Amino acid sequence: MNAAAAAPAALLDPDGVRASVDAVLYAFLDEQERAATDLPEIGLFTKMLRTMLAAGGKRIRPFLCVTGWAAITDRTPPPAVWRVAASLELFHAFALIHDDIMDKSDTRRGRPTAHRALAARHAHHPDADTLGVNTAILLGDLALGWSYELLHADDRRIHRTWKLLNALRTETLIGQYLDLAATGDLTAGTDTAWRIIRYKTGKYTIERPLHLGAAPADADPAQLRSLSAYAIPLGEAFQLRDDLLGVYGDPARTGKSTLDDLREGKHTVLVATALERATPAQRRTLHSALGDPSLDPTAAEAVRGIFSATGAAAAVEQMITDRLHAAERALDGSTLREPATTALNRLAAAMAHRAS
Repeated sequence: MNAAAAAPAALLDPDGVRASVDAVLYAFLDEQERAATDLPEIGLFTKMLRTMLAAGGKRIRPFLCVTGWAAITDRTPPPAVWRVAASLELFHAFALIHDDIMDKSDTRRGRPTAHRALAARHAHHPDADTLGVNTAILLGDLALGWSYELLHADDRRIHRTWKLLNALRTETLIGQYLDLAATGDLTAGTDTAWRIIRYKTGKYTIERPLHLGAAPADADPAQLRSLSAYAIPLGEAFQLRDDLLGVYGDPARTGKSTLDDLREGKHTVLVATALERATPAQRRTLHSALGDPSLDPTAAEAVRGIFSATGAAAAVEQMITDRLHAAERALDGSTLREPATTALNRLAAAMAHRAS
């Protein structure tokens, strides 16, 4: 599909957006290969990125970018908007690669993470695991650099996105730092858990992608505020659901073990709420189990029992519902265009109630 001339019917269709964005990404990777004929090793990196792109992913950020444009105008998105949307997906690839290294994760979307796949590729090496991690760091660095190279075009609409893109990069970094610093620290408290959600998910996944599509369409401040009022509670709902899936989800659907977050001692609103409500005996069990890298399924089930007994799991479910309603209310009475608000309401329900 020619991304610059996507049919109107496909514009707010997630599958149509995915096809258009993927066309931009694959064409860009082709360009990088053609430009580096004297560097045959570049094929390793482009192949890894192609594998990651083909592995799935919802393309939420590119979809929101295009929807941000459609919320402001009925004009056909120019090539610049599709390049911004594709840039977000390359930035996301960078973030996932480095996140998996930091979390020591073995799988992503049901497949080996980049550092594990690269270690397997170099199984003959005397220290394949270290080489896999170090090569994956380079892969992430390349994806980050290329996410900006995608935007090298003489187009005033792209120029308007630079400040937003820089904010997204900084906010995501801070969110990741807060997450790393709080992991394993059971004294961090609920406020820290909410800040992690705001910067690692709310702004990165929802708000900034919407703004990055709306700004080139000449969105006014009120329209940007409406998009933010929708994005922040939905981002919180999205992450709260992700935290529940990390503990209660079906690994066959999520592609992730239900032990990883507990073994890492991830500091989530679910965990913080349970600790606040726990009895002394329950708190001792949580302190013993959370962050234990050898946590077994039996001990994990005991932790889930405490999450239920304290009402923490039910409280998080209610938080998700409340934030979904807040996101929906933010669109009521706004000056955003109706086709986009319909798509945003549909997306909000899907994100809040998803099982993967």
